Amino acid sequence: MQAPRVLSLIPPMTQLNTPYPSTAYLTGFLRSRGVDAVQDDLALALVLALFSRDGLAAIKAAVDALPPSKHSDPVASLAGQYDRYAATIEPVIAFLQGQDSTLASRIVTRRFLPEGPRFASLDVYVDDDGGDPLAWAFGALGIHDRARHLATLYLNDLADVLRDAVDPRFEFVRYAEKLAASQPSFDGLAAALAAPRNLVDDTLHALTLATIERCQPQLVLLSVPFPGAVYAALRIAQTIKAQDPSIVIVLGGGYVNTELRALAESRVFDFVDFVTLDSGERPLLALLDHLAGGRGHDKLCRTFRRDETGRVCYENGCGEPDIAFNDVGTPTWDGLPIRRYLSLLDMLNPMHRLWSDGRWNKLTVAHGCYWKKCSFCDISLDYISRYDAASATTLVDRIEAIIAETGQTGFHFVDEAAPPKVLKALALELIRRGVSISWWGNIRFEKSFNPELCQLLADSGCIAISGGLEVASDRLLDLMKKGVSVAQVARVTQAFSEAGILVHAYLMYGFPTQTVQDTVDALEYVRQLFEEGCLQSGYFHRFTCTVHSPVGLNPTEYGVTLEPLPDGGFARNDINFIDPTGVDHETLGVSLNKALYNYMHGIGLDTNVQRWFLAQVPKTRVPKRFIASALNG
Repeated sequence: MQAPRVLSLIPPMTQLNTPYPSTAYLTGFLRSRGVDAVQDDLALALVLALFSRDGLAAIKAAVDALPPSKHSDPVASLAGQYDRYAATIEPVIAFLQGQDSTLASRIVTRRFLPEGPRFASLDVYVDDDGGDPLAWAFGALGIHDRARHLATLYLNDLADVLRDAVDPRFEFVRYAEKLAASQPSFDGLAAALAAPRNLVDDTLHALTLATIERCQPQLVLLSVPFPGAVYAALRIAQTIKAQDPSIVIVLGGGYVNTELRALAESRVFDFVDFVTLDSGERPLLALLDHLAGGRGHDKLCRTFRRDETGRVCYENGCGEPDIAFNDVGTPTWDGLPIRRYLSLLDMLNPMHRLWSDGRWNKLTVAHGCYWKKCSFCDISLDYISRYDAASATTLVDRIEAIIAETGQTGFHFVDEAAPPKVLKALALELIRRGVSISWWGNIRFEKSFNPELCQLLADSGCIAISGGLEVASDRLLDLMKKGVSVAQVARVTQAFSEAGILVHAYLMYGFPTQTVQDTVDALEYVRQLFEEGCLQSGYFHRFTCTVHSPVGLNPTEYGVTLEPLPDGGFARNDINFIDPTGVDHETLGVSLNKALYNYMHGIGLDTNVQRWFLAQVPKTRVPKRFIASALNG
C-alpha cells in the first residue's frame, strides 16, 4: 500500500507573529524518512480571514443584529466608526506583516486609525504637560515601533468586538480555553461542537475545506499545544470527517501529552481516529506502518484508539526506541506563509515584546531537561525526563538550512532549559563558521553562566534569555529543588545584563506553604533585582499542582493534602490541594502583577513593596541592599 500524504495543521489559536514549531518539526522529520508531508497554519489563516474587509463586513452584520442594549464599548466603537475601520483594516494588516512600512507615518499621527477602548491604556502615560504619551517608550524617532503598538491596540479593539458580538470565547491566544483546560468531563466540548456554527466557526470550516482540497491528504495531524487550541482542532476534525470520512486524523501535542494521559472518553473518537502521546516521531512511524498493513494495533506506539466495542484502548507494544534527537531531521517551514505573520507590539517592555514581536525560527537545542528535579514540574513525563541533546555541529547545520529556506536569521530556542555546555559549544561553532544570527531562549540561572560564558553567548548572537526565579525565597527554592539561591540568580542575571543580554524571570506565587510574609519578601527581592538592572522583564503566574509533578505525586512532602480528582475520562492534569497556611493567593496575585507591570516600565522601584498590596501585609524582612551586597560579595 502506498504511504499516505500527511498534512500537519496548526489549529487556532497559537500565536500570530511566527508559526508554532510542532508541524515544522514533524514535516521535516517525515520528509527525511521519504514521507510525502505538507503543512498549513489555520490559526493565522483564520485571523487573516476575519480581520479583512470582507471579514469586517460579516462582523458588522453580527453587530447590526444585536439590540442596542447588548452594545459593549468595543461594539459601539465599531458601529460608530465602521467606515474608518473598513478603510483601514487591510492596510493595517499589511503594515503588521512588514509589507508597507511607509504607513507608520500616518498611523502615529493618531488621526488615521479609529480608536476604541483599548487606546485608553495610553492615558496612563500622559505627562503633566499633556505631552506625547508614548515619548518615554519610543522617543522622537521610534516611528515604526510606535505605529506597531497603535496598530496592535487597534487589532485588539476588533478582537474585543468579535468576542462581544460573535463568539464570547474568542481570544487571540486562549480561544475557548475554558472548554478544555483541566476539564475531566468532555460534556462542555461536546455541547459546543454540536451547537450551530457561528461566524468564527463558519470561517474556519471554509478554510479547512479549502486546505483539504488543495493538499489532498489521506492522514491529517492536529498538533494541539495549549487548551486554547483544542476546540478549534476538533472543529477542524469535524469538518474533515463530514467531508471525507476516509481521511485518518491524529491528535497530538503538548496539551495531549499532559492532560490526556488517562484518556477514557470515547466521544473524542467521533472526531479523530488516534491520539498519540509524547514525541511524535516514533508513534507516527508505527502508525504509518499500521495503515500500510505492516503491523497490528497492538504494535502501535503510545497511541489511544477506539475499538469495535466503543472502548478506548491504549496501545504501546511497538518495542522500538524513540528517535534520537540528533536524527530527527531539520524542521522545515515549507508550505507555511512565513511572510504573512503579524509582528505585534502589545507590551512596550523590550524583553517582554519578543513573544509577539518578529518572526522567529523556533528550534530546540535538546529534548527534555538536563536538571529534571523541580518539584512543580512534570518531571515524570517524557518531554522533561528524557534528556537528549544534539551536537553543536548538527545544530548549526540545522540553523544554516533554516536560514537558507526562510531567509531569516532570528532564532528562538524553545527548550525547557537549554544546557550551558551545549550553549557554549553552539556559540563556539556559530562563531567558528561565521554564522550571524540573533537568538534567545530559556535557561536555568545556574552558576555555570559566569561573565565569560555570558559574553561568549552575546558574541554568538544571544540577545535575551528567560529563566525561572519562581518564588524568590531561598526556603521555597530549596523546597522546589530549583538548585539555585536568590543571591546566585542575582549574580547570573547581572552577568547576562552586563553582556548586553535582556533577562526575563518566570515568577510564581501560591506554592505550598508560601505565607504572606514569603510573598512580600519575594516581591522585595524582585524589586531589588529590577533596581540593580539584573532583570528587564518578568511574569508572575499562580502555582498549579499537576498529577505528574513531585508535589502531585508526594503531597505530604510539601505539607499539603490533595483533593480527590473529579470523575471523568477526559482532561486530568491539574489537581486542587489544601494548604494549611490558608493564604488568599488570588488577592495577592493581583498586587504582584500590578507591581511587576510597573517595574517592567521603570515605575515604582523606589516604592515600599507594602504599598502595592490591597490589604495590610507585614513589612519585608529582606535587607534593603540584599541584592547589591550579593553582587558585590
